[in-house]
Amino acid sequence: MFYDTLSKQPSRSYPLLTPRAQAQAVNSTAPENTSEFWRAGTLVPLFCLGGAKAIKENQVNEEIRDKEVRVVDFDGTQLGIMSIEQAIQLSNDRKLDLVNVAPTATPPVCRIMDYGKYRYDQQKKEKEARKRQKTIEVKEIRLSTFIEDHDLMVKANNAIKFLKEGDKVKVSLRFRGREKDRVEAGQTVMAKFGEAVSTVGSIEKPATFEGRSLIMIVAPKND
Repeated sequence: MFYDTLSKQPSRSYPLLTPRAQAQAVNSTAPENTSEFWRAGTLVPLFCLGGAKAIKENQVNEEIRDKEVRVVDFDGTQLGIMSIEQAIQLSNDRKLDLVNVAPTATPPVCRIMDYGKYRYDQQKKEKEARKRQKTIEVKEIRLSTFIEDHDLMVKANNAIKFLKEGDKVKVSLRFRGREKDRVEAGQTVMAKFGEAVSTVGSIEKPATFEGRSLIMIVAPKND
């Protein structure tokens, strides 16, 4: 067996060679019928991996090794089954690419398209999907019973920024000492704040007491 042969080879090192050159040097000790393909960037020859080979997301043009394929034109027209040579020639005539979109079908299905534009569109869709999957955070804004109007608007503008980014805002107003006797003043501040952010936010939880504090939750408005 080849593995027995390999185990009997003297230990060698190639300190001055690049990884690919080292791999080629080691491969020179293998039997003549051994695959010479290598896994890029490593010293592991593919003959040690059962002849497996890396498969790209999509095979394109000359990368497609099937003898016959079912071809779909760039506009969706079914062109039928033909040899891979005919399919590649058709894509070349249209100055486009032949892309294997269903490699497990019998025969595989290939589509004529602009592969560069296709990959760009796919990456754009993935980016937009990641944006939609953004984890919603809850930001906190703290107010006081006798906050000045200017300071209230500064905090409201900060809340608007959070809401536009898709986060919720927890608004808290703590009554200190005798301020507990001025509940109406605190509720008025909360109402003013809610009105100030109403263009981009909606009240998810009205202001209610939690201990000595009024707590209100504002959520982004759904477009």
